[in-house]
Amino acid sequence: MSNLWITNARVIDPAAQRDGAGGIFIRDGKLVASLSAAQKKRARKIDARGLVACPGLVDIHVHFREPGQTHKETIATGSHCAAAGGFTTVVCMPNTVPPADNAGTIQYINDAAERGAVVRVYPTGCITVGMKGQALAPFGSLKRAGVVAITDDGDCVQSNELMRRALEYAKMFDLPIMDHCQDAAMTVGAVMNEGVMSTRLGLRGWPHAAEDIIVARNVILSECTGAHVHLQHITSRFSVDIIRRAKARGVRVTAEATPHHLALTEDALAGYDTNFKMNPPLRTEADRRALIAGLRDGTLDIIATDHAPHTPDEKDREFDHAPNGIIGLETALAVSLDVLVRRSRFKLPTVVDLLTRKAADILKLPAGTLAPGAAADVCLFDPEEKWTYNAKAGCSKSINSPWHGQSLTGRVKTTIVGGRVVFAGGKIVAEGR
Repeated sequence: MSNLWITNARVIDPAAQRDGAGGIFIRDGKLVASLSAAQKKRARKIDARGLVACPGLVDIHVHFREPGQTHKETIATGSHCAAAGGFTTVVCMPNTVPPADNAGTIQYINDAAERGAVVRVYPTGCITVGMKGQALAPFGSLKRAGVVAITDDGDCVQSNELMRRALEYAKMFDLPIMDHCQDAAMTVGAVMNEGVMSTRLGLRGWPHAAEDIIVARNVILSECTGAHVHLQHITSRFSVDIIRRAKARGVRVTAEATPHHLALTEDALAGYDTNFKMNPPLRTEADRRALIAGLRDGTLDIIATDHAPHTPDEKDREFDHAPNGIIGLETALAVSLDVLVRRSRFKLPTVVDLLTRKAADILKLPAGTLAPGAAADVCLFDPEEKWTYNAKAGCSKSINSPWHGQSLTGRVKTTIVGGRVVFAGGKIVAEGR
């Protein structure tokens, strides 16, 4: 493995509170403080003038659809999307076919990642067998198989008693529970946010209370058990307030927001475009602003994409029948920079932190730092480059993106995983790790 020397970059490493001009040195797949004169002479140089160099981005909420739905995405193609978006570490959800509720399926995912992924892929396991919300999955064997968290993702556990027992067992195995907060009884047939817009469009609404109730439930159970609960893709301003007050009491909850919920509102559905249909749904401008405020004051901890591929045939249906979800790995950085840095005046290192160190810390992943000795996972991006996103020319097997054809600012130029360049010049340049 050749040595790498990245020069002339603006180096941002929130873990070390570093933000300034400088270089990055890589030897044998690890970050080092420097290279010797002889090593510098032989090293491959990357001139990063005008670029930001930061730790590889970390996303703890993606759907790679393998096993069982490889017509939508595979672990290999999903990893290509991640690399194109500057992500070097991702955590995939267990709602595969069959669900990842046993050690055998987790081993399959790990093997597929080892064979075909160009980034680091970590699996999660199910809370309940078959994600049916009836009986707990075997947390111990899932932990031994390598999961980094437990979640039923899109199928929120409805039984409070079962969720309490899940938290107790998860704490025993030092595994966070990640929860998609949705009271299913309140959202039967719902396809968008409940409000004026849903009434105008004649579509059944998904009330924010259905999220708020489960967020409050999870806060109470976390406080009761002492277990860590991570609240996925928060959308409601009332939920943000619940989480803020819980954190003030020291409750072990963390929470995420997605780029699409930060950037878009229910008004985007006026044209019945199913590429704006997602669960939880896009909400109001007041909710969107509350999410930004939550990221600003630390109530919400990180940004995660909820990358959810669906084929054109699946999305090209009546709004009521089209599946929820969008792809987002390749556009996440640009959208986050636009919403938070340009429009909301966040500092660039703060946004990098939300996408690197803080995300890694939630699941205790070995990522999100440029410290000497760490794996050489690096993202180089131009925060000012304007480009037009073409989902059809992207890395995913699916094209369900609300940003297809849109002009974005901020583009990933190079992604390095373990000292190896895996994305450069707008294309994947390596196959498998």
